[in-house]
Formats: sequence, structure tokens, C-alpha cells
Amino acid sequence: MSFGEPIALRVQAELEQVATAAASADVRSSVESLFIENLRAGDAAAFEQLVEEKSGDVYALLYRLTEDREEARDLTQETFLQAFRHIVNFRGDSDLRTWLYRIAVNQARNRWRWWRRRRRDVTLSLDARSGDNEVPLGARLPDESEANPEQQTLTRERERALLGALGALARPYREVVVLRDIEGLSYEEVAAALEIGVGTVKSRLSRGRAELRRRLEGSL
Repeated sequence: MSFGEPIALRVQAELEQVATAAASADVRSSVESLFIENLRAGDAAAFEQLVEEKSGDVYALLYRLTEDREEARDLTQETFLQAFRHIVNFRGDSDLRTWLYRIAVNQARNRWRWWRRRRRDVTLSLDARSGDNEVPLGARLPDESEANPEQQTLTRERERALLGALGALARPYREVVVLRDIEGLSYEEVAAALEIGVGTVKSRLSRGRAELRRRLEGSL
């Protein structure tokens, strides 16, 4: 075997892997396209599948935005109701998850406006991330079930500090923190979900993280 043969074999193997991956991506794209067409055609089974596959993600997002289980459940139902009504207008500019998140965020915003008119404070989540290291704030808190009483007391004090800091974070900043740092959306997907520019997403995320760091300095 010549010196070049092992390299040629490796290149061939890598090309085969790329071809296989591309074929799989084409199959997934075809299946997704058919699924979306079924949704747009009003297929009840397809919509039931959408709810089954995506309701958990939508609920988790709404719970982090509202910190209220009942609100999150109610808004999740409203999100899918709106999705059912408007799926015919889905153009595929973003993926289904991003499209559903956009509806969910708008539902949460409407609810915030409704509560604001009734002078109810909005509570905020412990799960936001504070800095460029991408470590969730909640992950800094030890599991109380594994902590001794002294550690549990310290944990509760830290939770109060987090609640205070997050309670002061403006909603626009909290939205991008939740979508980017917790839900794991790309900058482009966050921009699509919130219907703002990528530059605005980055700016709000930077300011939100900076504000959290400032308020939590020395607390965690």
C-alpha cells in the first residue's frame, strides 16, 4: 500500500458520510414539507401530532415568561388555537418551532398588557443566564434535596437575590434571555420569534446579562 492510499481511503469514507448525511437531510426536509402541507390543508391528525410534539416546548417557554403554571397552561392552549387558525398563512420563512414561539411570545405579551392594566406585577424566572459563560443562574443553586439545613438556608437567600434581580429586568430583555440562553434559539431564530433585527437581539441580550450581573454581584 502506498503512502497516499490511507489518505485516499479516509477522504472516500468522509465523502460517503457527507453523502449519507445529505440524503438524510433531504428525507427529513421532504417529510417536514409534507407535514406542513398537511397542516395547511387542515389535517386534524397532523395538527394533533404538532400539539403532541411541540406543546411541551411551548409550555416550558411560557412558564419561564410568566412564572405561573396556570397562566402557562392557558397560554399554551391559546397559542395552539391561534396556530390552528393561522397555519394556512405559514410561509415557511422560519421553522415551525420558531413560528410557534412567535405566537407564544405574543400571547404572553397580550397577557402582560392585560395584567398591567390591573396593576399586577409580573414575576420572573430563575432560569435566565447572566454572562458570556452561558451558565444558567439557576444552575448555580445547589439541589435542596441534597443539601444540609445550612446550605438550604443559603440557597433560599440566593433565590431571593435572583428573584430581586430578575424582577427588575425589563420584559424585552427577559424575552431574549429566555429564548437565547434557555430555549437555545440562534440569534436569527430569536429575531424571527420576536420580529426584531438580529442586532437588536444581541443588544438586548448584552444589556440584560449586564444588568443581571450588576444586580447579582456578590450574591451568588
